[in-house]
Parts: sequence; structure tokens; C-alpha cells
Amino acid sequence: MTHLKRSRWSPWALAVVLLAPLAAHTDNGGNGSYEVDASGKLVRPTGYREWVFAGTPVTPNDMNNGKAAFPEFHSVYIHPNAWNQWKRTGHFPDGTILVKELISVGSKQAASGAGYFMGEFIGLEAAVKSAKDFPDEPGNWGYFSFSSPDHRTLLPSAAPQATETCNSCHQTAAKDDWVFTQHYPVMRAANGAGKRAGGGYDDLLQP
Repeated sequence: MTHLKRSRWSPWALAVVLLAPLAAHTDNGGNGSYEVDASGKLVRPTGYREWVFAGTPVTPNDMNNGKAAFPEFHSVYIHPNAWNQWKRTGHFPDGTILVKELISVGSKQAASGAGYFMGEFIGLEAAVKSAKDFPDEPGNWGYFSFSSPDHRTLLPSAAPQATETCNSCHQTAAKDDWVFTQHYPVMRAANGAGKRAGGGYDDLLQP
């Protein structure tokens, strides 16, 4: 198992009910972007750092009276197949998977000045949209955490979180289809670019 530095962190504010046992299978689109095992657990994704990088928000304790719900950096990646459809249509297709690496706040001082700088990897989470796997979940989204209880290792698979743990927050506060696209300028700029004249979005990144 992958070893992580011990640190305090909170699960992704998302959720889903536990699944009944299923036959092991890959995503409904057949593109192999995620795998569910026979017990209904999501197999820990690999190679996600080669996916499309959406961004890294952070809500540090220093700005939340020392009690931030999610004080670590959240580096979010989206599978290229889902990204291409988001870019073309402005919708997240069935089979979408997003992975989030949790990274502690390390130093608050650098040569460039005071700030919040990344420390150590402390967790890994994922969100999957699947009508087949999560037919009763709002938006058909399931949410998973792969960090072990002691936060020192990553588990090889994970059961879905309870609905009230995550999904309820995403349902009420996320801008697009249970995804917080309002906090990711890369996603905002690419949203439905294929429907616009020229089909490009690079121009939207310019001042």
C-alpha cells in the first residue's frame, strides 16, 4: 500500500448509500476509467496524475477560526473521456470520474513571500457518476475515500460514502451537476466550448 504522512483531514463533503454486491465491472461507457469490484467497492484509481488537472482549492484553518472543515489542499483530476464531453457539451457524462488528492498545508513562507504551500500527501478520494452503480443517489453520483483510518496508507478499494456525508452538500451548493465547477476556472473556461463558434476555449483563458 502507498504510505502517507499522518495528518488531520476530513472526507470529501459528498456521499452515497452502500451498494448491494455486484459483479466486477468497469464503467458503463466501457472506457475503463474506473472499476467496481464484486462487492460493490471502487477499486483505487491509478494513473490519474496523467488526467486533466482541474485545480487545487484550499480552505485553511487560519481563515476559518482554526476550524476549517477541509483545511488541506484538494488537487482535482478528471478523466480525459469525461473532460472531452464536458468540453464539447457542457455536461458530465455517465461514467465520469474525478479524483482528489488531499495534501497538507506545509510551509507558510517561501522565497516569494508569505502564503500557503503544499506539504505532504495525506489522502485520496474520488467521485463517480453512474446510473448503473448509483441508481438511487442524487444525480447518480457516488463518493469514496481511500485513506486508511490511521491516515498512513491508501486502501486498495473503498465502499461508497453515505448520502448525507457528501451528496447532500454537492446537491445544494455545486453549480453544475453536483460538481463545484464555480471554483475551477479550467472547468468554467472549457464548459461547452464545442458548442461555441470555432469550438475552442483557449481564448477564454486570456485577460
